[in-house]
Amino acid sequence: MFERGNLKDFDWAMLLVILLICVIGVVQIFSATHETVLWQGSWWKQVVYIIAGLVLMFVVTHMDYHALMQRVYPMYIASVVLLFVVLVIGKRAFGSTRWIVLPAGVHLQVSEFAKIAVVLLVARFLSEIRTEILETRDLLKLAGMVLVPMALIAKEPDLGTALTYLPILGIGIFLAGMHWKYWVTIALVALVVVPIGFSHLEPYQKGRIVTFLDPERDPRGDGYQLIQSKIAVGAGGTWGKGVTKGTQTQLRFLPVPHTDFIFSAFAEEHGFIGVMFVLVLYFVLLMQVVQDAQTSPDRAGMYICMGVGALLLFHILVNVGMVVGRMPVTGIPLPLMSYGGSSIWSTFLMLGLVNSVRVRRFVN
Repeated sequence: MFERGNLKDFDWAMLLVILLICVIGVVQIFSATHETVLWQGSWWKQVVYIIAGLVLMFVVTHMDYHALMQRVYPMYIASVVLLFVVLVIGKRAFGSTRWIVLPAGVHLQVSEFAKIAVVLLVARFLSEIRTEILETRDLLKLAGMVLVPMALIAKEPDLGTALTYLPILGIGIFLAGMHWKYWVTIALVALVVVPIGFSHLEPYQKGRIVTFLDPERDPRGDGYQLIQSKIAVGAGGTWGKGVTKGTQTQLRFLPVPHTDFIFSAFAEEHGFIGVMFVLVLYFVLLMQVVQDAQTSPDRAGMYICMGVGALLLFHILVNVGMVVGRMPVTGIPLPLMSYGGSSIWSTFLMLGLVNSVRVRRFVN
């Protein structure tokens, strides 16, 4: 499984962008938590997570992604089993059961790592299909396998993370090719399923969706987070108020400014210029992933890269859209910036997969 990779083929431009985003995230985590009691040491923990993530990325880069795909079904089954375990013995916090507590107080969010198995699963399944377009039976098989972990994650309940699995499936079937009548069928089914699904959501989840449409209807309840986030973003102006100078952030009006709302805190303290700089970094990162997909030596590598790219794009769009009031409030982290070991490690592992494809692009 392990091979000696050629370091000159490693995507060093991608690594530079990754490190820049991570450094910005660490600085913002320090600024958002430096005067708190509970989270004061979060910034240096984030540094440890990033260093460990870099090691994981290089390890995965040196692994042949073809060998990983040969083991994807045991990985998928293990992921599903662990998601069951989370529901049974997982730690409950903020109304959800999402974490398994490991020694040394490490909280492992299994749903973040299950994404990797799903990316590999979709890549293997679609690369083995020999037809020009997806047949109905193939589409149903693949959708069924992806929906299993999604359903378990939604049961936690963690609807935001469950929805992040859809772009992996969506980009896969889009690239594989599907008859237009299937797209129409999916759209019609969604029109029926979405209202039914809404009726089965938890009360707080319904509140977030309704409040997203009109946050002023409950400014001290469900609408509080969104209102404070929009105030923080607007208060940043052109250049921002400076590190540790944001009033919304430092006076604790902005909720969880080092995790879900880190982009709001960053916008307040670094302004429009800082926001544009970070968005450009994310754009460059995504373009590097797409380029690696284009130069992939086979279809499997292309599906892996595009699956990772679609997942990262979804995270970025939803998180940034959330903090400016264009998306409902969810617990989806901003890749490489938000505080959290599971999110950081899973992102680095997926970027390691992309580089595993890249360093083998000249292999026949």
